[in-house]
Amino acid sequence: MTSVTFEALGLAKPLLRALADENYVEPTPIQEKAIPHLLQGRDLLGLAQTGTGKTAAFALPLLQLLSERQDSPKPRTARALILVPTRELGLQIAASFKSYGHHLKLTSTVIMGGVSIGPQAKALSRGVDFLVATPGRLLDHLGQGTVDLGQTSYFVIDEADRMLDMGFIRDVRKLMKVMPRKRQSILFSATMPKEIATLAEDILKDPVHITIPAKTVAVERIDQRVHLVTTGNKPTMLAGLLDQPEFDRVIVFTRTKRSANRVAERLLQGGVPTEAIHGNKSQAARQKALENLRQGKARVLVATDILARGIDVDSISHVINYELPNDPENYVHRIGRTARAGSDGIAISFCDLSERASLRNIERFLGRSLTQVNDPAPSKVVAAVARPPKVQAHRSRRPRSRSAS
Repeated sequence: MTSVTFEALGLAKPLLRALADENYVEPTPIQEKAIPHLLQGRDLLGLAQTGTGKTAAFALPLLQLLSERQDSPKPRTARALILVPTRELGLQIAASFKSYGHHLKLTSTVIMGGVSIGPQAKALSRGVDFLVATPGRLLDHLGQGTVDLGQTSYFVIDEADRMLDMGFIRDVRKLMKVMPRKRQSILFSATMPKEIATLAEDILKDPVHITIPAKTVAVERIDQRVHLVTTGNKPTMLAGLLDQPEFDRVIVFTRTKRSANRVAERLLQGGVPTEAIHGNKSQAARQKALENLRQGKARVLVATDILARGIDVDSISHVINYELPNDPENYVHRIGRTARAGSDGIAISFCDLSERASLRNIERFLGRSLTQVNDPAPSKVVAAVARPPKVQAHRSRRPRSRSAS
């Protein structure tokens, strides 16, 4: 069977050159399904988690559509608006637009809370082709008159269910009221609760529906293991795992900010270069932590669920669920930080007696049981982890061509 190429999807040569520069040679399923419809101007409703390539699925066609127009953005206006729930996701999407649009003369900027509003207002004063924004800060700019959405022709909501979780849906509806009714709209969400389904009906006109099953994407290339461990033994087990050199770039997830700080402090005291990232950290601190992980200055990043979808770092060798999430879908988002760009990955979960119900819910959601290792003693468990289970042995990584994210 012949693989579909980006060229076959109808993308213009400048975009194909940019994709070649990034060594992206084969579209992901959501890109293959979405790009042709978006190039035709259709509205789209996509069910997909991060890691499926959805950023390129909407960024590439929007870049092409705007590059083909003869007009330019007027002062304080944005021709395309991409709404995101978190600062990290916004910065990553803005970086993708710059990368994919490298050979096009289009402008973009990102506005978000946690940083000075002045430079953002200055960037908006000239007008931009693409504006990536968090809802609260965008409403601040509207209130101050530094942005005008009356000329916005393209509207994207990314991670809509996370918007709902963070209480942003009312802000989204306020923003909809100041945009033209005639526009192309795109909504992506990992799940479809009733409130998001209603929002989609209000925003989209005769949309194309695309679904990429979350559990299929996450489970496909990830060796998932669960260690039945007492709460008191979790620190010892984590330290023992990190003594192994193959744990070279690790994300550890906790349920609370307090727990994240406590775990990070213990690891630092044990000599493991570690960063913590959660909602109480400033934007500068959060970006520094991510950059330190990317550059290898930190070996471990301890994070909470609020950032489970907003962390995009290549070559994460392991995800460790120090504490299991209450929501099975958050488990999927967590482990999706590894096995990106076509690589394999390993996800390890610690489960104490109080978390057994969460484990059962996760396994029910996945439709399969995780490989279990009991905890008679921390030293024995660590030794067992050093020997991958025969049933789900981790496949060795091989260099592969990347697919656009």
